[in-house]
Amino acid sequence: MKLRIGSRESVLAVTQSQLVMEAIRAFDPGIELELVTMKTTGDKILDRTLDKVGGKGLFVRELDAALLEGRVDITVHSCKDLPMETDPRLPLAGFSKREDPRDALVLPVGKAELDPSLPIGCASRRRAIQLVALYPDMEVAPVRGNVQTRLRKLDEGQYSALVLASAGLKRLGLEGRIARYFTAEEMIPAAGQGILAVQTRAGEDYPCLAAVTDRDGTVCALAERAFVRVLDGGCSSPVAAHGVVDGDTLILTGMDENGRRDRISGPVTEAEQLGETLARRMKEAAE
Repeated sequence: MKLRIGSRESVLAVTQSQLVMEAIRAFDPGIELELVTMKTTGDKILDRTLDKVGGKGLFVRELDAALLEGRVDITVHSCKDLPMETDPRLPLAGFSKREDPRDALVLPVGKAELDPSLPIGCASRRRAIQLVALYPDMEVAPVRGNVQTRLRKLDEGQYSALVLASAGLKRLGLEGRIARYFTAEEMIPAAGQGILAVQTRAGEDYPCLAAVTDRDGTVCALAERAFVRVLDGGCSSPVAAHGVVDGDTLILTGMDENGRRDRISGPVTEAEQLGETLARRMKEAAE
């Protein structure tokens, strides 16, 4: 059996796809795997923020087309980069164990503190709205590009610091660049941050994906995505959600577009319902 794995061509995306491939090989060494990489529209447009050019769907359009046309069999995504509404022809077949979901502050090489004359760079309104509360005297400015490109811009002196996902830095072996971690209370992560999602074509079943799928990661991803979906939190929205599993209980914290927060808890078997309930409750409170 041969499986073609579709991935964005960035170093991080390839690294994450290779993690999935390693899990599949461990499950069934007899499966032949081929990595098929491609540049997405979101990777090509780097001079504008995502909310100005169409949102997160720009990172999956080409991968979705490759799946639908049969050029690849499964695709691997950072869960946080997936639109909350997915094509029913392309179901999400599994969510991985979660890597560190926290956001991290990264300083230029050789620097030990923020330079107040330069902005903090981040790529989302979710981070920006929370950074203003944490660093009220600092300017916050957008930054685009893959992790390596952003770090180069930082080290060239364009920014005093960057805020990046800890998960990506750790998967790239760049944990040493992290100056401090923001707790999930200080900065609520993006829905699905740190979790990998695997997508397939409807009607196709790959038992080997059981090696990739993690219960707690799935519970958190479903709840967080449901919360953001009900609040219509697209790429241009700062809506955020973070779930923590404690035994058979899920504790979900959400933030709406105005920065208001609320929390709900309940059984892991009701993950999506909990996300929807919390979102509706916050909607009603805001009206």
